[in-house]
Amino acid sequence: MSAELLTVPEAMALLKVSRWTLYNLLRSGELTSVLVGERCRRIPTTALDAYVTRLCEEAA
Repeated sequence: MSAELLTVPEAMALLKVSRWTLYNLLRSGELTSVLVGERCRRIPTTALDAYVTRLCEEAA
């Protein structure tokens, strides 16, 4: 397994956004996540990298 899975609070801390903002990104599909079990949402580090890369490309 190459991608590390982050909890919602960990992803919030890395992006420096609120819980509300992170869940909006997930709902809109801008940021992808996986469910582990029935209720444990995890965000792959690769998804965060891809999101930040897209933001940088759009800003250029």
